[in-house]
Amino acid sequence: MDIKASDIKNLRERTGAGMMDCKKALVEAEGDFAAAEKKLKEWGLAGVEKRAGRATNEGRIFIAESATSIAGIEIACETDFVSRNEDFIAEGQKMATICLDKNYDKPNDELEGKVKDLASVIKENITLKRVFLVKAGAGEMLHSYMHGEGKIGVIVKAKSDKPAALVSPEVSGFIHDVALHIAAFHPMFLDQSRIGKDWIMEQEDIFKKQVEGDEKMKGKPANVIEGILKGKLNKLLADICLLDQGFVKDEKQKVSAVMASIAKAAGATLSIVDYVYFRVGEN
Repeated sequence: MDIKASDIKNLRERTGAGMMDCKKALVEAEGDFAAAEKKLKEWGLAGVEKRAGRATNEGRIFIAESATSIAGIEIACETDFVSRNEDFIAEGQKMATICLDKNYDKPNDELEGKVKDLASVIKENITLKRVFLVKAGAGEMLHSYMHGEGKIGVIVKAKSDKPAALVSPEVSGFIHDVALHIAAFHPMFLDQSRIGKDWIMEQEDIFKKQVEGDEKMKGKPANVIEGILKGKLNKLLADICLLDQGFVKDEKQKVSAVMASIAKAAGATLSIVDYVYFRVGEN
């Protein structure tokens, strides 16, 4: 029997069941929409939409990579049990590979459809939270790191005037350590040049009000107050900027200082161009 694609689509949207299940139900119901919907309910495949209101605070990040690109997705679910389900993991990895092969950098109908199909099989509210795509340019290298069974994903983009240096044990090891550092400390910015003036002004205003409300600061000379405010801001920037943070393996040295030492030993320039940090459940 010839089943219209539009009927399959409408049945899928109404019930949340998978595309092939909707087609099978329509075939068995000889095209009767209501009867097909009833069959899906009888098969236990029409409850996804009812589950859509339940919280999806668990999930997993999936990454696929080539020599010049890394793509990834975050798929959210309701329970940690499902995030460790073999089908969930297998389908999530397939979707990450699709993103890599097709250069997807945001959610789309194809990915949403696959997530809905997965939800209909696993019987839990499952959603596509985000998609990301990072590409390497000339003289650049990408490195990925996954932590905690896919709970945290990090991608580091590094650059050198001598690309061969990027794959040397010392340099590649440092880049891996930077990824570990980012996973552990989650810096807000790469360096101070990435921070907008409005954000800086907002922090300065906060510190100013803090000082104004501190009785110990009453009567202090203006230059002393200015120095205190500057010190507070500098400390904050050191805490939130990757290159200013104490390195994960030697907190007495800034990340930038360790990188300079590694570059000198390698006889090449070395810089961290950018990074991506994703944690399951965070916006």
